[in-house]
Amino acid sequence: MPENFTGKFQQTTADQQFAFVCHPGVPCFTECCRELDLALTPYDVLRLKRSLNLSSSKFLEQYVLIEWDEQQLFPTCYLTMVDDGRASCVFIRGTGCSVYVDRPSSCRAYPVGRGASRNNEKATTESLVLIQEPHCRGFEEKNSQTVSEYLLNQGIEQYNRFNDMLLPLLQHSSIQQHAFRPSRQQLDQYILALYDLNQFRKEMTDNRITLQRPLTTQQLKGLAGDDEELLLLGISWLLQEFFGE
Repeated sequence: MPENFTGKFQQTTADQQFAFVCHPGVPCFTECCRELDLALTPYDVLRLKRSLNLSSSKFLEQYVLIEWDEQQLFPTCYLTMVDDGRASCVFIRGTGCSVYVDRPSSCRAYPVGRGASRNNEKATTESLVLIQEPHCRGFEEKNSQTVSEYLLNQGIEQYNRFNDMLLPLLQHSSIQQHAFRPSRQQLDQYILALYDLNQFRKEMTDNRITLQRPLTTQQLKGLAGDDEELLLLGISWLLQEFFGE
């Protein structure tokens, strides 16, 4: 969310009913695609670079701003915005989103926000909020659905699945106990394995980096061209490099 965010967050649950719809006939259509800081997850980048038929390195070069705040452990990848005075999304057009089928998870779920965490039994729990901003007129529409129905219709399940696969890395016990701080090299490894998949595949195929145990059939599929499996392999490699797992 941008620093000048003036909306409100309302805690919600998967079975709560709410009225909302976004379509070209809504007066605020595409307003939520402007003046925003859009952080991209690794799976967001995977989908977008494939949609645009770009290598991950080229996508990062053209569309991503990587920022690292010393108060945060890992870098954040933001989608670059158009310098049009409104910081509009680079993919927005007069007719709407030009990458709609592969739009990022936060766009896909809007106006629902989701947080996920792992408990002591390593089960994933989620928290949900409704994001209500002054410009958004979608809440004035008369249709009604539960939060889970809305998210299902937005095709968020696959995004959540891969985003949640990051939890063992991002919420590792060493991080929770403040016993881990990544080095400069590890920050570079983080971007390589999660965001620059094509380069990660090349370095693994060339044996410049390795996993310290035999690759599984699924991991070999990742090296052969399956980006989803390669992302999971990247997570496993980072767990090895960061925490010796």
